[in-house]
Amino acid sequence: MTAYIEGRFAGKTAIVTGAGSGIGRATVLRLLAEGATVIGNDVDQHRLDALSAEVESGRLSTIAGDVSETKTVEELLLHATGSIDLLANVAGIMDAFMPPAEVDDALWDRVLSVNLTGPMRLTRAVLPRMIEQGAGSIVNVASEASFRASASGAAYTTSKHALVGYTRSVAFFYGPAGIRANAVAPGPVATNIEAPMRSTFAAARIGPILQQVIPPVASAEQLAAAITWLLSDDAANVNGAVLPSDGGWSTV
Repeated sequence: MTAYIEGRFAGKTAIVTGAGSGIGRATVLRLLAEGATVIGNDVDQHRLDALSAEVESGRLSTIAGDVSETKTVEELLLHATGSIDLLANVAGIMDAFMPPAEVDDALWDRVLSVNLTGPMRLTRAVLPRMIEQGAGSIVNVASEASFRASASGAAYTTSKHALVGYTRSVAFFYGPAGIRANAVAPGPVATNIEAPMRSTFAAARIGPILQQVIPPVASAEQLAAAITWLLSDDAANVNGAVLPSDGGWSTV
């Protein structure tokens, strides 16, 4: 059973992307259980409706839309009428394990727009309010692919390496203003993210490596616990960190 910390986020407002399923959904539920008011975003309205139907608290509101689109970011900011204390950039997509010689422009652009540009735009949007408040906590969901090239295709690997760099940049520039930015790097997690391997070459190159080193699949709740810890004041002295939550994969 998950051990929630009652009242840890009382009076705090959080924005969570990818809120309709998997890690994002588990993060929303934990934030609500620990007292936060949450604005959840997902590209799928049906998932958000299901989440809202499950939650008894009146502290959840949802905005459907593609996080890579400026209009979605604008809607989230308009909906957050007061303080924005916490931001969890969870939404992400895979790249079918396409290697550098096989990735096309459309796939490259799509993966980077969701995994990197979306978090950048939403972070950029909330920063002025956080700076004015003198406090804020941001957590980006990176990946085991932030550390190595053998966990995904070229586009996903690039997006997650870049997301770590962006996270550290936010931490460096705005740490003195009371803002923390950190990242969680999951290994395999039980979610509904689509991860087909559509390249024969990639399957031959990556497959044997994954078979030897990939750890057991984690639950979304385990990742939510790491995300909410970094969001919370329990991690008050942690800024610019990348926390592996990968069952030890990063030690191999």
